[in-house]
Amino acid sequence: MDALLAYEAWLRLGAFVAIFAAMAAWEVHAPRRDPDQVRLARWPTNLGLLAVDALLVRLLIPTAAVGIALLGEARGWGLLNQLDLPGWLGFLVALVVLDLAIYLQHVLFHAVPALWRLHRVHHTDMTFDLTTAVRFHPIEILLSMGIKMGLVAALGAPALAVVVFEVLLNGMAMFNHGNVYLPWEWDRRLRRVIVTPDMHRVHHSVHPRETNSNFGFNLSIWDRLFGTYRDQPVDGHTGMTIGLERYREPRELTLPHLLLQPFRGGARGGSLDST
Repeated sequence: MDALLAYEAWLRLGAFVAIFAAMAAWEVHAPRRDPDQVRLARWPTNLGLLAVDALLVRLLIPTAAVGIALLGEARGWGLLNQLDLPGWLGFLVALVVLDLAIYLQHVLFHAVPALWRLHRVHHTDMTFDLTTAVRFHPIEILLSMGIKMGLVAALGAPALAVVVFEVLLNGMAMFNHGNVYLPWEWDRRLRRVIVTPDMHRVHHSVHPRETNSNFGFNLSIWDRLFGTYRDQPVDGHTGMTIGLERYREPRELTLPHLLLQPFRGGARGGSLDST
C-alpha cells in the first residue's frame, strides 16, 4: 500500500509538470484568444490556490481516494468487488462512473447556493487558460475529495483505475481550459468523445445561460445526454467575455480575497444567477 501511494504521488506530480509545460508552450505558440490579463498578474494567484489546495489535502487526507480504493480491495468493499467481472471491464466501468460523478458534482456545485459560493471562485477568473484549471477554493477541493472517496468505496473502484482517473482528470482539465487553437475540423471530431477547449470555454462565459452549460471535464457525452450541451458562445470565442459580472475589480481577484470570497456576497445558485 505504501509503495503504491508513493508511486501515485510522484506519477501525478510528473504528469502535471509535463502536461503543464506542454500546454504553456502551446498557449504561447498558438493561442486561441489574446490574453485579457498578463500572466504575471494572474498565475501567482491561481498557482497559489493550487499550492494551498495541495497542502491541505496532503495534511488532512494524505491517502485520499487511492488509499480508500486500496483499503476497499483488501476488505472487499463496494459493488465491483462483489461482481465477477474481468479486470479490464471493472477498470473501464470505474473510469466511466467516476467521470459521470464529476459531471454530476459540477452541476450540483452550480445549483446549490452554498456550493456555488465555493465554486464561483473558479469562475471569477477573467482570462481562460491552463491555470484556470487549478483555480479552486480549498474547501471545494476538500468536499470534492470527500465525495470522490465515498464513491470509490461504494463502487469498489480498483486502485489502478483511481490513479489513472486522477491523472486523466488533472491532464484533461489543463487541456480543456487551455487558451489553445485547434483547427475546426479537429475540434468537431474530438468533441464527439472528449471535452475540447472551445467546448469548455463556453462554460466560462459571462452569460448565465452559457455558464450553466458544458459541465463535463473528460467525456463530452454527459452534456449531450443530460441536455446541458451548448455548441458555441453567442458572442463567439474571440469576442466572448470570460468571468462573472459581479467580480471584475482587480482587488477582488487577489489570493486573500478569493480565499474569503465564499463568506462574502450573495449565495444564490449558479443555475439561478451566475453572479
